[in-house]
Amino acid sequence: MIAKIGRGSNLYGALAYNQLKVQKEKAQVLFTSKMIETATGTYSTAQLARSFEPYLLANRNTEKPVLHISLNPDPKDNVNDERFIAIAEHYMQEMGYGQQPFAVFKHTDIEREHIHIVTICVDEEGKKISDKFERRRSMAVCRELERKYELISAQDKAHRQQDKIFKPVDYRAGNVKSQIASVIRHLPKYYQFQTLGEYNALLSLFNITTEKVESQLHGKIRQGLVYLPLNENGERAGHPLKASLFGKNAGLSALDVHFGRCKKALKENSGTLKLKDTIRIALHSTDNEMDFKNKLIQQGINTVVRRNETGRIYGITFIDHNFRTVWNGSRLGTEFSANPINKHWSNNLKQNAKESATASSKKVAHNFDDLPYENPYKHLKFLNNETGVVSQENNSSLEAFGGMLPEAHGEDYAEDAFAAKMKKKRKRNRDK
Repeated sequence: MIAKIGRGSNLYGALAYNQLKVQKEKAQVLFTSKMIETATGTYSTAQLARSFEPYLLANRNTEKPVLHISLNPDPKDNVNDERFIAIAEHYMQEMGYGQQPFAVFKHTDIEREHIHIVTICVDEEGKKISDKFERRRSMAVCRELERKYELISAQDKAHRQQDKIFKPVDYRAGNVKSQIASVIRHLPKYYQFQTLGEYNALLSLFNITTEKVESQLHGKIRQGLVYLPLNENGERAGHPLKASLFGKNAGLSALDVHFGRCKKALKENSGTLKLKDTIRIALHSTDNEMDFKNKLIQQGINTVVRRNETGRIYGITFIDHNFRTVWNGSRLGTEFSANPINKHWSNNLKQNAKESATASSKKVAHNFDDLPYENPYKHLKFLNNETGVVSQENNSSLEAFGGMLPEAHGEDYAEDAFAAKMKKKRKRNRDK
């Protein structure tokens, strides 16, 4: 089980976030402790807020007295309402908030049912309840709850996930947002890339793309990003999702910072020369695109080719999983850019056509129009971390990562987006 503790000053925002989901029938008020009860058992945001007012009025100098806690069992854990209530009470008692008023909301809007707890961290006299070693204590309580209720250990699962294979997005599944989130929140931690185009080339391996969008606010043009799932043909296969749904690190500003960091780091990357040599060898030892790609895949390098409507290559990007770098071909050097490589393949196609006795009656092999969309990892060989044996995989498109990325845990990114929205709203009100 994973616990997430958020602190803030906006009680109404924390309650409204949960109540909004209750109204949409995606959550319910599961339990309240030391709260003003209603005759019908239903609550409004204002009714819930009244129970906390005496504590907030008594608050002396705590800037962020509101706690918004989420407790997240593993998706495979089967936790009923009675057990959720017991878990919430136990957690609050052990963390020092057992005598505080708090409301427990059960969320059912994502594949993993979980609970949110809203409370106050100042007592009736306005004194702040100690939060020393909060993270350590919270983790200890979670481990205790896992043992007591025989839940899957988040700690053990983290170790096991190091050997798990991370899968690309399946647009047919019902949890596309969670799938995309689990990819984009990790890729910048592991891979170095300098442009949005290089980032998109990397995302395409996970059946994702991102696009820039513009909006106008108070007369000013603002730029942002949206993310979309792709189908097996590399085509858009769903509605765009705003970057803000996945947290600030998925947005354009955070990526710009990442681009700048990578630009400096890649100047000194020791794998660049080796990557160039590998591409040269693959290019001169093959005479068509498919063989070239497969040759590089065997070396742990993906090639993402971009074409215009006529089939002509206008861009080529290399993704080196050995050094976890992404390079636009022209950035590596002129010989690795789209035009020379396109010319190399075209010349070989013409030569093959001349040498073929039946070229007039048969299609030329490897024609651009006949080139199928290829799963980038379909033929990828990778080194097994435990046995050291090179193995061939055909089903998953991301075996080469060797379990580098953790499995999606079904995190609720809408909460962060809602909090950010409320923060912006408060700022606008102050500026008026």
